[in-house]
Amino acid sequence: MAENRKIRKVFKSKPTIEGAGVHLRRVFGNSEVPLFDPFLLLDDFRNTDPRRYIKGFPWHPHRGIETITYVLRGDVEHGDSMGNKGVITSGDMQWMTAGSGIIHQEMPRGDDDGAMEGFQLWANLPKLHKMMDPRYRDIKSTQVPEVVTKSGARVKVICGVVEGKQGPVTDIVIDPEYLDVTVPAMSEFVHKTRRGHTVLAYVISGNGVFCNEKNPFAYDAEGVNYFDMERDPYIHNGTAVLFGDGDQVTVSAQDKPVRFLLISGKPIGEPVAWYGPIVMNTEEELQTAFEEYRDGTFIKYGRRSS
Repeated sequence: MAENRKIRKVFKSKPTIEGAGVHLRRVFGNSEVPLFDPFLLLDDFRNTDPRRYIKGFPWHPHRGIETITYVLRGDVEHGDSMGNKGVITSGDMQWMTAGSGIIHQEMPRGDDDGAMEGFQLWANLPKLHKMMDPRYRDIKSTQVPEVVTKSGARVKVICGVVEGKQGPVTDIVIDPEYLDVTVPAMSEFVHKTRRGHTVLAYVISGNGVFCNEKNPFAYDAEGVNYFDMERDPYIHNGTAVLFGDGDQVTVSAQDKPVRFLLISGKPIGEPVAWYGPIVMNTEEELQTAFEEYRDGTFIKYGRRSS
């Protein structure tokens, strides 16, 4: 019999400022290492005021990780040291493997109403792949299959397989899944997960009951109890659930739909040395990376776009 995963911990996203002044909400980050291994960071950059995001993320380096940007609404302009340029818009995603080193910029532009909605996830790379050649994947919304389950849940399959439909992102080191799931009111969604993999969900609309747990305790990013869910059994918009191990995840919607990102990956289990946009295994490797960035030898593959 399949074992349901249980809630291990719940995290409420918290406001922070990154880049050149982008106001966003951080779901988890440096202080949660290695809790979410192989994932390092999840940011929610939904905003309706262009002044709070328009300065974006100008040219900056990455090494040793992958950055995954998913846009729900608005436009994000992209450029990188391999010469890639373009715009991802509503429903699009970019999966960028920094590997040995890439310099890029991401500039949110919003839509005609000034709204900008999206998320950025950082995934770690194991030591064996830290210095792999960088690569950039631009995934259009039209490439993403959508599955409607027997219970009526709608699942956009970005990475992974749902009911025989495979997402367009494949050949990723950490063997991830990335699903955008909407469960209609008074319905239940059950999804099989791989034993030993880290699995998390981030609610982006509505609220739901996860793992059939009516009174879990929720924690903020520092692990401090911020409310007792005995009086409120729902996981709400802007809240992440980290699951314990098991064979499947169960999510129920009550009087209104719930939409969430369901993300999983194989843990790496290696030391993490992390400063700013670079994540390596040792402090010496970090120092080398920043020295190379300063002296102009950081890029090992490709060229910086003009």
